[in-house]
Amino acid sequence: MDILYILIGLVIGAVLGFFLARFYMKKYLKKNPPINEQMIKAMMMQMGRTPSQKQVNQMMKSMNKYM
Repeated sequence: MDILYILIGLVIGAVLGFFLARFYMKKYLKKNPPINEQMIKAMMMQMGRTPSQKQVNQMMKSMNKYM
């Protein structure tokens, strides 16, 4: 019976840990996005394109959709 309690405690701890880590990472990424407009502009300039503000906004919107 004691082993069952240990297993249940481990499962509950793993589930809680997963959701807490997920919440923390979403909050962190929203506060500190991994890419910003200047990075997108620099990347497009390196590819030989001169980005318009509309293109930069479209890329930012598409990136934010997946966060």
